[in-house]
Amino acid sequence: MGALVGLGVGTGLLLIWSAFALPRRPREHRPQAGRLRRHLDRAGLPHVSTTGVLALCGVLGVVTAVLFQAVSGTPPVAVAFGAAAAWLPVAAVSGRARRRQRELAEVWPEAVDNLASAVRAGMSLPDAVAALGTRGPEPLRDAFDRFALDYQVSGRFGECLDRLKERLADPTGDRVVEGLRVAREVGGGELGRLLRNLSGYLRDDARTRSELESRQAWTVNGARLAVAAPWLVLLLMSLQSEVIHRYASPGGVVVLAVGAATCLVAYRVMMRIGRLPTERRILS
Repeated sequence: MGALVGLGVGTGLLLIWSAFALPRRPREHRPQAGRLRRHLDRAGLPHVSTTGVLALCGVLGVVTAVLFQAVSGTPPVAVAFGAAAAWLPVAAVSGRARRRQRELAEVWPEAVDNLASAVRAGMSLPDAVAALGTRGPEPLRDAFDRFALDYQVSGRFGECLDRLKERLADPTGDRVVEGLRVAREVGGGELGRLLRNLSGYLRDDARTRSELESRQAWTVNGARLAVAAPWLVLLLMSLQSEVIHRYASPGGVVVLAVGAATCLVAYRVMMRIGRLPTERRILS
């Protein structure tokens, strides 16, 4: 009996010593993705590399600058339009990301309703999630279809949810996925009610945001028109060699630089004034 007690005490002391003496494994931190990489993911372009986008920006900028140099014969004007052309791919990716986020915000309530109906009908949670690949909203079918394939191959629900979040790259999707994870791990008996409440909240949020965006659309369109107008005038002036050559002087370069900086600052200020708060991915 004494040997058994001594063995137990010794084992306990050994465990206590190992907790403090053994080196701890450092916590792994996932590196933060760059802004362009996040825009590509939200735009549904995960396979497009940031290097390729930047290379396209450089090619467009150089080609546009060469063309305007050939037409106008004024290097400052060619550089200005080349810089604007180099920004077009990034602007296109950002616009696509915003459109995709609005599209997903409109279809998530339907997807959550399908999940709630499947759970209420007695389907298991992985089967209900996988079923969205065939009967869910069209913009979400590809991501959930690939989830179904991942789960069929590996059978690891948590890892498949992680990959699903990466494909969706959407704040609302993060909340839905994490709710499913918690329900799977701790056995959420109120999953059906939770999904129905979430669906109602998402519908109200989408309706409110749509009304605000329609009312503030004039601000965004006005900012874009105000920025584009002087450069359209400069584009037309490029066809008149006797006028456009004046911008090759130091004074013309200063006018172009000040005008470009003023347009950029004014556009950013107007967009910030008219921008609605966007939900951040705090669960990614």
